[in-house]
Amino acid sequence: MTVRLDTVPETGSTNADLLARLAAGEHVPEGYWLVADRQTSGRGRQGRRWLDAPGNFMGSTVVNLTPNDPPPATLSFVAALAVYEAVVTRLADPGALQLKWPNDVLLGGAKFCGLLLEREGGHAVIGIGVNLAGAPLVQDRATDSLASHGPVLARDAFAQSLAHQFDRELSRWREFGLSPILGRWLAAAHPLGTPLSVHDGSASRVEGTFAGLEPGGALRLSLADGTSRVIHAGDVELGN
Repeated sequence: MTVRLDTVPETGSTNADLLARLAAGEHVPEGYWLVADRQTSGRGRQGRRWLDAPGNFMGSTVVNLTPNDPPPATLSFVAALAVYEAVVTRLADPGALQLKWPNDVLLGGAKFCGLLLEREGGHAVIGIGVNLAGAPLVQDRATDSLASHGPVLARDAFAQSLAHQFDRELSRWREFGLSPILGRWLAAAHPLGTPLSVHDGSASRVEGTFAGLEPGGALRLSLADGTSRVIHAGDVELGN
């Protein structure tokens, strides 16, 4: 696959731009990335705003879905692994990097990457924001940046590395299926038994411990009464 990076000085949201181009009937090939120096309306999960900072990575790419692909929602695992692999070799302490369900990449236990997966017809748009140079302050959420763990990584060099790594992970997802992707994700995630608090969209939170993933990627949570619950969507916080 040919990787192409198209950089713009400023836009509202790279995801929104690609969604609009697809909705207008434009063919956006896989391997194409729209990267912004600055986003004014970056978005995260559940409508949250994703804040940028100079030198950070903000970009989106397209996956043109086929009938034989694994479930499109599992592209969040593909994207998280691509970020993980693009970053882990650049850390003095690789153990500081950790994955958290459904699509978080943590550095030093704090959020340093945002992933957003959206659909337009037979296409998936994956938006990725990575705190390379600075960690914007986010209310009620700890944040971190790669620069606080070592030398500052140039945005364009990281963009190339991430684009090629995403291409490799996407090929594995298609060729070998979801199971190996989930296995590698689990190896890079917080350990089994980690206390978790899950807000699944209702008025209450569910607390338990991490018990792995279902074959389709849903979260398996062990509860204090010995039962378990399968979580298909929700916000997850690590417990103490």
